[in-house]
Amino acid sequence: MPTLNQLRADAVSQCLFQPTTLAAAIERMEFIQADPIRSPARAQDLILRHRVNGYSAGQLDRSYAELELEEDVLYAYGFLPRRIWHLLQPRQPSGLGMLEKKVLEAVQHLGQTHPRELQARLGKRRVINDWGGFSSATTRTLERLRHRGLLRIAKRENGIRIYEPAHSFDAALTPDDRLRKLILAVAGVLAPSPERSLRAVVARYRRWGNPREAVDEMIIKGSLQRMVIDGIAYLWPAGQSVHDNAPRRVRFLAPFDPLVWDRTRFEHFWGWPYRFEAYTPVANRVRGYYALPMLWGDRVIGWTNIKADAKGMNIEIGFVTKPAAQRAFRSELGQEIESFKTFLNLPPSASTTLTWT
Repeated sequence: MPTLNQLRADAVSQCLFQPTTLAAAIERMEFIQADPIRSPARAQDLILRHRVNGYSAGQLDRSYAELELEEDVLYAYGFLPRRIWHLLQPRQPSGLGMLEKKVLEAVQHLGQTHPRELQARLGKRRVINDWGGFSSATTRTLERLRHRGLLRIAKRENGIRIYEPAHSFDAALTPDDRLRKLILAVAGVLAPSPERSLRAVVARYRRWGNPREAVDEMIIKGSLQRMVIDGIAYLWPAGQSVHDNAPRRVRFLAPFDPLVWDRTRFEHFWGWPYRFEAYTPVANRVRGYYALPMLWGDRVIGWTNIKADAKGMNIEIGFVTKPAAQRAFRSELGQEIESFKTFLNLPPSASTTLTWT
């Protein structure tokens, strides 16, 4: 039976696979969480930079229209291959309100549609959005129609979502098939996942059946493997374990990287609590507004805060555990910093200021 050290090394090796093309990386990952904060880059870019050869910030946006991608909620909002998006359908194609019908008809007529075009046609009435601010009623309606599976994001223009009618989905799958495939997809992205965490995530799929019973049955039949370490039960898709040692590299991880996402697993694997503090009052922050967990080999030994502009990068490094091999760590840290500068498209003349906290 694998030890915690082996399970941790497996998780790192499986999640941080050998870099490949953008299309191949997305197909393998099956989900990339999105977040709009740029500090120093958006979450989806920070996640992909470790998995795509020569990846640079904004590449996903630039390539989006050429890829078989959709935006939707799997366990969070993000990007997913169309074959996974198919599993999330159908939603609620009927029972539309008057404004929803008008917006849907307008997009079906116009094709790719900027929200401003609808405001010109249908008015600029404003409504309170999910963050307590205001959005136009038409923009909110576009998002509701996307959530229902009737519209999709065609591309972005200067960060603004451009909508178009959604693609048809595979209607041949039974609800039971969809439920099990969705459970396997989430289990694969977060593998190995604490069983309690996975069950909580897949509970959202109740429209297709009973997730609790489905997980029980998948464990019994062996499509989900189960193991208990230190009193914590882990689940992952059968045959996914790789038993490889993680390479001795330093990597700055996104707060929403699949390797970081589950905080229960993070604390069990690495022995300290990581929290995303962008929405924490400044006085209560422990590690920083957008602290990136710092991976060294298969251990997350600290974090970094990075501020960047055209002149260069200011990097603050904090440690929970000091690296044993100081010379090797510093060499790999230097390579990660240079890689990050390239990722941000900074000029060769850009400076680097490194501070240890």
